[in-house]
Amino acid sequence: MVEVNSGSGRGHEHEFAAALGTKAELMRDQPSERDASPISVRDAAFEVMRRLRLTTIFGNPGSTEIPFLTGLPDDMTFRLALHEGPAVGLATGWALAQGRPAMVNLHTAAGLGNAVAALATARANRAPLVVVVGQQDRRHLAHDPFLAGRLNGLAGEYPVWTHQPVRAQDIPGALARAHHEAVTAQGPALVTVPMDDWAAPADTGRGAAPVVLRRPRVVDGEGIDQLAELLGGARAPVIVVGAGADGAESWDALVDLAGRLGAPVWQEPFGARAGFPQDHPAFAGHLPPGRAALRAALTGHDVLLVVGAPVFRQYPREPGDLVPDGLHVLQVTSHPDEAHNSIADLSVIADPASVCRRVAGRLGPRDPAGPRPGAAPIAYPMAAPDPGDRLRPAHVFDLLARLLPADAVVVEETPSSRPELHRRVPARTPMGFLSAAAGGLGFGLPAAVGVKLGAPDRPVVAVLGDGSSLYGIQGLWSAAHYRAGVLFVVLANGGYAIMDRLAEQAGRGTPPWPGFAEVRVSTIAAGFGCPARRVASHDELTRVLAEVVPALADRQEPLLLDIEVAPDPTYGS
Repeated sequence: MVEVNSGSGRGHEHEFAAALGTKAELMRDQPSERDASPISVRDAAFEVMRRLRLTTIFGNPGSTEIPFLTGLPDDMTFRLALHEGPAVGLATGWALAQGRPAMVNLHTAAGLGNAVAALATARANRAPLVVVVGQQDRRHLAHDPFLAGRLNGLAGEYPVWTHQPVRAQDIPGALARAHHEAVTAQGPALVTVPMDDWAAPADTGRGAAPVVLRRPRVVDGEGIDQLAELLGGARAPVIVVGAGADGAESWDALVDLAGRLGAPVWQEPFGARAGFPQDHPAFAGHLPPGRAALRAALTGHDVLLVVGAPVFRQYPREPGDLVPDGLHVLQVTSHPDEAHNSIADLSVIADPASVCRRVAGRLGPRDPAGPRPGAAPIAYPMAAPDPGDRLRPAHVFDLLARLLPADAVVVEETPSSRPELHRRVPARTPMGFLSAAAGGLGFGLPAAVGVKLGAPDRPVVAVLGDGSSLYGIQGLWSAAHYRAGVLFVVLANGGYAIMDRLAEQAGRGTPPWPGFAEVRVSTIAAGFGCPARRVASHDELTRVLAEVVPALADRQEPLLLDIEVAPDPTYGS
């Protein structure tokens, strides 16, 4: 991966020089101490943002952001969200769809505080964000003025990097470094900027960030040899894939590898993205979240290869080991933290697609009499409900599975119905499934809007619970205002169904929270300017989806379907 960046905000010659890659060209037109700087820190920051393609800014403004945001240049676009959580959610979806960092602007302590949960989700989802947090005027911070934020540590350990430049002149370089940190660590990088710094004169020197940053996709030869030897000698290998394998190159390499090994391929528990085509004959299904069921699923195998996933994310906690006795665990991930805390016997930190492709190339064909992968159990369509009976989530998912094109993006935030969604709506192309890796609510609705803005040619469907939709409901205004043609499918069961099921399993008496059957998400959506319909019958739902879904890729107006459903009786996969 090659990036051409300027930390100083000087002329376009740096971009040309970096493309040539010679020392002479890299030194061409460097700023000198004799150069007079007629531009402000803000102007220099804009030049850096242009070089880094950070020209779309998501945010909810406050007074400390006025000097930065008012009078934006024509090539800068501001996307408003009505709350900081959805602002970060929009940016997260956009960054994942674009495959590059998004820019976010937050308002001092209130804005950053409101956004912390969304930043935690962005970190878990490996979404690169450059986040500028406004601060009161530097010249009177010592007096603790109104709206001064105590920002250090407010977001905890969720940012991959945080910084408040010592001088105003260091801001352009800090933005460049934040971009590098966000891409390298795949998460949000924060820069705090006092409001008066934007008007300060820019420095003539280059900022503290590299002009050219190369990230080679390193594949260690010794690691490849060890993986190939262990997999090639396995009696009954099995593969588990995760969000880190969601990409065309990774899918192709894994299909080849699974075929050479004759191995079934499982999706990791709580996977935020699909790491393998889920309509492929080798796909075995989604691993269960509990240890006992996980061990049962992996019993009979002697070598486990985990690609692009932790080993393993679980919930809730159960006694016993994660894997059966005698199972050798191998792991390939591009994220060091996934490797450092894993139970793997061998973990290789490198690009999953490159590793799997090279390992597959070293494996000969297996004995055709050996074990063959078993496909995931078929979820047969559920019969239409009898007159007077309520719809079930499975009815909705069956219709979506029948109508959605292969390139559709399904953004999920319906905790009680997620296993049923997995069984009935497979991800058939990379980025076909997206969910919140951290588990906190409020991601799905705004993220779907961001995905549609970032990938306008793909059909986008958000499958949401009525309870979870309320955590990011303000995102509907952004969808309507910016003409993001998302289909929001809200499963309205009138309560926190997943919490009710967990309370029943705990056996500790009646939970203290009430239901909220009187809530009408469709009415709320209309108040935000988002077209919406309340749907109660199978016939009506069939008609609406048959009308809307075929044209979803080109749709430029959002639509919310508020669908009355009965809660799923069980939770688990």
